[in-house]
Formats: sequence, C-alpha cells, structure tokens
Amino acid sequence: MTSVTAAPLIEVDEIHTYYGKSHILDGVSLAVGSGEVVGLLGRNGVGKSTTLKAVAGLVHPSRGEVRFDGRPITRLPAHRVARLGIGYVPEDRRIFPLLTVTENLRTGLDRRGMTAARKKELLEKVYAYFPVLAERRGQAGGTLSGGEQQMLAIARAMMLEPKIILLDEPTEGLMPRMVSQIREIIDVLHREHVAVLLVEQNVPLTLDASQRIYILEKGVVRHHAPAAALRVDDAVIHQYLGV
Repeated sequence: MTSVTAAPLIEVDEIHTYYGKSHILDGVSLAVGSGEVVGLLGRNGVGKSTTLKAVAGLVHPSRGEVRFDGRPITRLPAHRVARLGIGYVPEDRRIFPLLTVTENLRTGLDRRGMTAARKKELLEKVYAYFPVLAERRGQAGGTLSGGEQQMLAIARAMMLEPKIILLDEPTEGLMPRMVSQIREIIDVLHREHVAVLLVEQNVPLTLDASQRIYILEKGVVRHHAPAAALRVDDAVIHQYLGV
C-alpha cells in the first residue's frame, strides 16, 4: 500500500469497478492520511469520480477493498458509510432547491445523539465559516448562485462532523472569486483536521491545496508524488494532463 504522511484513514486497495461491461477502475490503490489533503488528477473519464463513489459506498467494486480507519467498508451501503464519518460532495452538489439554507444544513443534523444545543453549536460554527450562507439562511437553496450552492453542499457535509470529505470538482463552472473561496474552505477543513480527497480539473489549485497527488489514466494510478515535487517539476503533469 502506498505510504502516507499520517496514519492511514482511507485505504483503497486494488479496486476494480465496471459500468456494464466497461472496466472503469483497473486495480486502483491510494491512501489518505488523517487530516491530509490528497488530490486526484486525470483527464475526463478516467475514473476519478468513480473512485470517490467507491469510497462513499455509492459504487461497490467487483474486486479489491476499501478500508476506513482499518475497517473494511467495501460492501457497506452509502448511508452507513456516511455515519462512519465520510462526507461526500458530488459534482452536481445535490442540495435541496426548495429548502432554505438552514433547512438544507439541518438535514445533516438528523442523527442519533444530537442534542438541540449541539445542533445550534454546529450551525453557528458553519455560519462563522460561511458568512454568505448566514446572510442567506432563510433563502431557498435553488435561488443561490453556483458558488453559494457549492458552499452549501460543503457546509452540509461538514454538519456530519466527518473525518474526511470527498470533494468532486468543487470549482467547476465557478467565477475566479468563488474559486478562491473554495480554496480557502479546503484550508479551513485542513485546519480542522478533516482529511480531503479532492477531484478537481483546476490543476494549479489542486497542487497548491494538496499534500500529495495521484494521477489516474484509463482507470489506473500512473503516478503518485508529493504535490511540492510536482509544483517545481511539472513534466509529469504535462505528460498525463497536457497542461
């Protein structure tokens, strides 16, 4: 298994997935340490999103294993994976457009052991991190801008108090100002000791935000290196991504 800079939190070990007869992931292995930000790069259609879905329990590999904190979770349904402390923010965000911002956030609080005081504390904490959401707390989620909806999706995942958040293309389609805010949110998660597995087409942002990088090509991990090494020698980035 690939070494990590901290204790392994997520371990993906030689997983294979298929969509029909199409072999999407062909023995993918990677690891994310506790509190670590790890980037997953690759061209479109190489299996990045499928890798996140396999960790989140939305796709079940035909072979291989996914482990969380040393525990096999490969066959667990998605709702049980989430309860373990794995937050997932999909590419299409999937907020509830007719619910208000606060109502969207409260969907992440409906779980056992949550007292009214604790729910209030978590809401206030998230609103402190996302002032724009605090300003729009009574507004329907579907009326928010794309960037605000992305913030809401990340904030909702944070309400679960996860140990790791899987972020799928968080800056896609956003204006530069919003991109920089998403970058700051990743830093917030890192400071909160929440690990992040980041799938992102914005290569400079991924290299800047991550400690380590995996590069996928045709469902296979072709390269793994510290982000710092790729920032000073980007020949591999040019080779596999053409940027």
